[in-house]
Amino acid sequence: MRACALGALLLAGLIAAAPAVTNIEPARVKEIAVLLPPKPQGLGRPITDRIAWEKLAQTPAFASVIPNAEKLAGQPVPELPDELYLDYSRTGNRDRCQRVQSARSARITTFTPAECLEHKRRFVKPLTDTIEAICRERTWVYPAHDGKLDNFYGRTVEADLRATAVGWELGTADYLLGDTLAPATRRLIKQNVERRVLQPFRDMVEGRRKEIFWLRATPNWNAVCLAGTTGAALALEDSPKDRAWFVAAAEHYIRYFLKSFTPDGYCSEGIGYWNYGFGHFLMLGETIRQATGGRIDLLADPAALQPALFCTRAEILNGIFPTISDVHPGSRPDPQFVRFISERFGLKDAGPSEALFVKPAGSLAATMLFSFLKEPLPPIRHPKFAPDSPLRTWFNDGGVLICRPDPASPAPFAAALKGGNNAENHNHNDVGSFSVVSGSAMIVCDPGAEVYTARTFGAHRYDSKVLSSYGHAVPVVGGKLQQVGASAKAVVRRSDFSDAEDGLALDISSAYAVPELKRLERTFVFHRADPASLTVRDDVAFSAAESFETALITWGDWKKVSENELLFNDEGGAVRVRIDTGGKPFQISAQTLDENVTSRKKPARVAIALTSPIEMAVVSLVITPAE
Repeated sequence: MRACALGALLLAGLIAAAPAVTNIEPARVKEIAVLLPPKPQGLGRPITDRIAWEKLAQTPAFASVIPNAEKLAGQPVPELPDELYLDYSRTGNRDRCQRVQSARSARITTFTPAECLEHKRRFVKPLTDTIEAICRERTWVYPAHDGKLDNFYGRTVEADLRATAVGWELGTADYLLGDTLAPATRRLIKQNVERRVLQPFRDMVEGRRKEIFWLRATPNWNAVCLAGTTGAALALEDSPKDRAWFVAAAEHYIRYFLKSFTPDGYCSEGIGYWNYGFGHFLMLGETIRQATGGRIDLLADPAALQPALFCTRAEILNGIFPTISDVHPGSRPDPQFVRFISERFGLKDAGPSEALFVKPAGSLAATMLFSFLKEPLPPIRHPKFAPDSPLRTWFNDGGVLICRPDPASPAPFAAALKGGNNAENHNHNDVGSFSVVSGSAMIVCDPGAEVYTARTFGAHRYDSKVLSSYGHAVPVVGGKLQQVGASAKAVVRRSDFSDAEDGLALDISSAYAVPELKRLERTFVFHRADPASLTVRDDVAFSAAESFETALITWGDWKKVSENELLFNDEGGAVRVRIDTGGKPFQISAQTLDENVTSRKKPARVAIALTSPIEMAVVSLVITPAE
């Protein structure tokens, strides 16, 4: 489902479908039950295993855990009044309430390992106060996911990204601390996780209530919510049969998430959501693998191989990754996930793993999972796959080409070229867009994400100048921007790759609802030899004269060097752009994209517009690295 459509529906409340007949086979539940331990078991080692925790206390990465907990213990639990929860429904602002909700959850992540490391009961009271405060919340759902306020007013109880995450954190804390927590606190945890996460999930799967959209969705929600639900069940459910049911459900429904990747492993949500979504897939799989003694291993599914490799294949150059879709500029794959995948698939010897694995992570569950990994990790024997050439990665199914220089080249110059379509997860209207890296900076950029508000996932998503095609290095045709939908797509006409250069020709005419448009083919040629260059050529034809312009997007500075040459520079790199319109007059203008973006600086759009309507034109931009 497209991000904009999904978001619009979320504004009205979590999407529900008609009740479905359960897909969980009783025979499979029995098979799994015999693999599980007799008692619930979470991630990490319980506080009573003093040898394990004293060993962890000696690691430098955990030296700050107790001081951080001491500082936080002197601060009260952040208040979450009704007015703050209702802020989103009144103003569309997501951040103010979510910051408080996240700060509350983070106290569990801080106090629990501190108590386990020290074991002096100093952090039991602030943790208990936090647990009680969270369990008093009207709902664990984010306000942005409760558009009709049905959860807030108690008309329903649904589980979203936050609710399932809180359930997993509380279940993990209960497993780790055990009887260090008061019996009443442990009952409170179990009652609330059962009521807010586990029972709604089971009722939904078994057809007693309508399905929430994420159960069969392909974006990151599916993996994140299944991981939190299953992790909580494994840590809290007394009966092995009940725990086995949740494992069987996760095993079944996680297949939908893997379908979000193209067969060649391209993640249209980008590297940031790969970290979030596929990272939770990894955590879910490892949690189940540990709980079943290695007998169930989700990562061994052949459908997981190519999605797993996206984290390494998508690098453009010098640790810079594409900022396609709602990616925060500067995002990189989580090194813990990269190392985990590399070890499981035997991709390379990355050296000692303890420094990567044994450290506090973003959640209590992740910290425990990685810090107590039993190594060596078992290898996965997938069929052999051909590694990418160091010169390029071609996501043929995803329509994205990453061109890199020869490793021996003195010029660090690379590009990411995007075809695809305008109905992708976290979609931007960007068919035919491109980014250029020179030196250590992305000089011509995709602007990436804006700060999320109600508009971002509503009917007016593409009013944003950074989410519409106006904010991408693509043409404006006949005065029109690109349209939304799967029919707006790039058709690959030619793809020719060699050591010397890579060529990619895309028909992008379907992206524009311009009846007079007869042809719009964008051709990229990435030339590796010195001097390196990227040529972007637009061949356009109309049945009647229409306007045409193209654009470059940058976070850096730019200036006009001559009538047909521009210089772009940013910290760490620069490029020259030579403009050729076949003699047709053109003008250059620039505009700052004044949206609330997540990049360090608002991007600028530099437009190159033909000054008169034309019936046919060829517009070429030749981009080369500069001092």
